[in-house]
Amino acid sequence: MDAEAVPVLGLLGSVELPGVAESVGAARRYVRGVLENSGRRDTYDAELLVSELVSNAVRHSESGRVGGLVTVVVANCGETIQIAVADKGSATCAPEIPAEPDEEAEGGRGLRLVSEVALSWGWHEGAAGRIVWFRLARR
Repeated sequence: MDAEAVPVLGLLGSVELPGVAESVGAARRYVRGVLENSGRRDTYDAELLVSELVSNAVRHSESGRVGGLVTVVVANCGETIQIAVADKGSATCAPEIPAEPDEEAEGGRGLRLVSEVALSWGWHEGAAGRIVWFRLARR
């Protein structure tokens, strides 16, 4: 296989943040800075989607407990960038897009937004916790 046909995953940056609501804004600022430093001009979609994922990690995972941490990783994947949010996971809930969101609910739309804006997204659970990721076109 041609080596250039397979995108090389290049780490652009990683940050560990406290599992608190204030970390949502810190994650946005971090991603904006990393992407701007790598030459990306339009960071809005990346900031919006990382906000959703960090917010979910703080609300729905063990990382939202006292002393919990959330990690944000930004990588260059050739024609795309990938942003991943790692948390401690949860025994009671998994990332899913509700079939019918409650129109009166204040939340429950984040992963739907991620699925509509990102080129692709997904998640996996491991011994250390959960990773939720998305990819956007590099611009």
